Amino acid sequence: MEEKLIKVGITQGDSNGIGYEIILKAFSDPRMFELCTPIIYGSPKITAYYNKILESNDFTPAETHNITDAMKATPGKLNIFRCVDDSVYVEPGKESKAGGQAAFDSLEAATSDLRRGTIDALLTAPINKHAIQNKDFNFPGHTEYLERLFGDDTHHSLMILLNDFLRVALVTGHVPLGNVKQLITKEIIVEKLTIFDRSLREDFAVEKPRIAVLSLNPHAGDNGFIGDEEINIITPALEEVDKSGILAFGPYPADGFFGARMYRSFDGILAMYHDQGLAPFKALAMEDGVNFTAGLSVIRTSPAHGTAYDIAGKNVADESSFRHALYTLIDIHKNRKRHHTATANPLRKQYFDRSGDNEKLDLTKDE
Repeated sequence: MEEKLIKVGITQGDSNGIGYEIILKAFSDPRMFELCTPIIYGSPKITAYYNKILESNDFTPAETHNITDAMKATPGKLNIFRCVDDSVYVEPGKESKAGGQAAFDSLEAATSDLRRGTIDALLTAPINKHAIQNKDFNFPGHTEYLERLFGDDTHHSLMILLNDFLRVALVTGHVPLGNVKQLITKEIIVEKLTIFDRSLREDFAVEKPRIAVLSLNPHAGDNGFIGDEEINIITPALEEVDKSGILAFGPYPADGFFGARMYRSFDGILAMYHDQGLAPFKALAMEDGVNFTAGLSVIRTSPAHGTAYDIAGKNVADESSFRHALYTLIDIHKNRKRHHTATANPLRKQYFDRSGDNEKLDLTKDE
């Protein structure tokens, strides 16, 4: 039986950034429509504006289909869900309240459809975190907004930046560096490691994930000389998750860990704060990097870069990260389905050990 194409909701991001450029460039390749049915939440007029900018001998825009209902999306076409005011004044490369409002209108419409199940997953184009702020969006980024919508007591979000050879997750995300120390607790590290382990198994089909945990202080605290968080917080957290079978190792000094390329021996890396993990990640994987929000019931990915105002509207934006975000989204969707199928009806245990609870087999004794 031919597998049904998934419907991917794509937010336009900031209308003055490179969102439309990377989306339109990616879907100018007709092979992309063999992977999914895309729905851009935005404006037909703004789409046409950026198509005009991209016109060249080697650019052939995809055929578009304007809709107001995701259920009417047409496979093989670039569906444009009209949810942004066509009268929005577009100023490529400039931060504006109008560009931020357009980004929010797109995100709100897409997440509404994601909640209803009329789209299968979400791919978000970059936003300007300052311009998008309003009474309904007072968050430091997509991750926190999505956790409010789709999280609960058992589903907390985890930001993971990844490519084909590296996955970096964060204990703390978009918070001031001065607040990091008090946010690092044994409990939060245990929680993030538990989410990370589950995501590696369910979303990335890693059977027995090995997770490296970075230290908070330089040189992992040098046995308490530079700081004692490694001794009093991080190591006890590692000991705690070990009891539940999670393979977590460390804490490793971040500089030596990346400098010696130790990440090649692990399936994932848990960093204590944003730039500790993402600065080396983006140095190694900026072009094909993907941001994935793990831990939630819904799937959301995005390119690992921002609005790139400095090159917006100049027809030089590289769509590689956007493509990889789409590939990753589709892979995760398939992996979750496979995992659900494989674990939906586990076999009942047929053998019951009736020996004493404390009885141990001693192979050193003769019969």
